[in-house]
Amino acid sequence: MLWVLLLVVAWGAAAASCIRLCLVTSGAAQRPAGAARAPASPELNLYETAFLAGGPQRVADLALVSMHLRRRLLLARTGWATVVDPEGRDEVERTVIRAIGPEGQSRIAPIRAAAAATDAVRALADHLVAAGLAVPHATTTVLESAVRAVRGAGVLVVVLAVTAMLMPGQGTGYGGPVAAWFGLPLVLTLGCLAIARVENPPYSRWASPTGQRWLDSLPAPARGADRDLLAALAVRGVGALEDPDLRAALSSGPRTGV
Repeated sequence: MLWVLLLVVAWGAAAASCIRLCLVTSGAAQRPAGAARAPASPELNLYETAFLAGGPQRVADLALVSMHLRRRLLLARTGWATVVDPEGRDEVERTVIRAIGPEGQSRIAPIRAAAAATDAVRALADHLVAAGLAVPHATTTVLESAVRAVRGAGVLVVVLAVTAMLMPGQGTGYGGPVAAWFGLPLVLTLGCLAIARVENPPYSRWASPTGQRWLDSLPAPARGADRDLLAALAVRGVGALEDPDLRAALSSGPRTGV
């Protein structure tokens, strides 16, 4: 009857992880303390839109492309950025220039990472969180950790079930096959993940439900003007760029949270 002990472990892991995910999901759905009520039709700039849709690195991508289009920066398909005009028109662009360094040339991946972690982008994020449009970073991190825990519990249940069935003389138990008993905690973990996916749709890990509804209400950007190109980049990311060389330049190096 050693398989019963394995079943208890499986139930314990499944129950604990699912309860944690439910609590975290419930907390994420509530408005953060001190957050203002978001206006029905908020007026956001492109940086704020980019953050809601793709996070800090999307903001950095937007600044890079905007400077490239105005010939202040040259982005090469090889993944290098070269400064043409060292004057940035806003703090985000100035952080990009500082991230490139005094030599005036650098790989795009470290520029993106450095610019995404600056005080200017953090201030932008804090403003969106206070407006109720963005999810606090701590909440996003905890939610992702809880989802990983439930997935890990599901894998553990399967491993324990296989182990129990392979044990000599443990192929069946009271009430039916061993696999059926282990199937119950597995269904619990899968069902919990399905509910969490419905409650927290994978549109954007950065936007709150209010922010996501605002993103969904945006009209599709037209083609042609630089402003429309930047709007498409802010909402849909690098894949929205029609220039293959520009896509190749921004796709170089590691990317997270986009």
